[in-house]
Amino acid sequence: MKYLAATALSLALVGVAPANAEDAQTDQTSPDVAAVSPALAAYTQQDLEGEVWQRPDLSKRDRSIVTVASLIARDQPDDMPAEFRRALDNGVTPSELSEIITHLAFYTGWANAMSAVEVADKVFDARDVDASQLPSANPELTPIDEEAAEAHKQSLQETYGNVSQGVVNYTSALLFRELWRRPALEPRDRSLVTISALISNSHTGALSFHLNRAMDNGLTKSEASEVLTHLAFYAGWPNVFASMPVAKEVFNTRAEQ
Repeated sequence: MKYLAATALSLALVGVAPANAEDAQTDQTSPDVAAVSPALAAYTQQDLEGEVWQRPDLSKRDRSIVTVASLIARDQPDDMPAEFRRALDNGVTPSELSEIITHLAFYTGWANAMSAVEVADKVFDARDVDASQLPSANPELTPIDEEAAEAHKQSLQETYGNVSQGVVNYTSALLFRELWRRPALEPRDRSLVTISALISNSHTGALSFHLNRAMDNGLTKSEASEVLTHLAFYAGWPNVFASMPVAKEVFNTRAEQ
């Protein structure tokens, strides 16, 4: 089954000369911030930029993926231009950024993704990104474990088939048999995007499954822990603390296995 929704998102991003170091920094460090809140300007420079972004347990590329995912999940377009530029400077490719937006249409909603499309279009245009650098709408999909996929489908059917058959069908056929198999993001990175979005909006009901999947896909415990630290600043302490019990349970359960 092929769907055209991902096509619209990818093609809408058509449109990267490297930005200078100042372009890669977030706009919140401008003098206007200090004029309004000297304390916020100081925390931004000293703690967020000067310390959090320098912590070693996540690469700067991973931090950019986490940040971009959080901004899209929370529909915060004002900060997207600077963070999209920083992501590209930190090694996220235009293809990967495009695919992150496509992925998050499903996990955070089409409207959020379209807000990101509008911003990315301008960023890509400034860096001369064209359609040849973006993911295909209909790529050759990565292999699938048919036995596991069928078991997951049956579990969904038994649990929710009498609640919403449409959701069950799209979850199995579109989400897991197509979106998650698109090759423009490595499985680890796709999982990193997903858990960052879930944590950013306190969607803890799906976090256990996806955090386990992320770690199965290669995300380490120390990296997952650092995602929480990073998102405390970008999504807020309450959202992170809502996710901490889930992460603790996942870490403890995996340690016992």
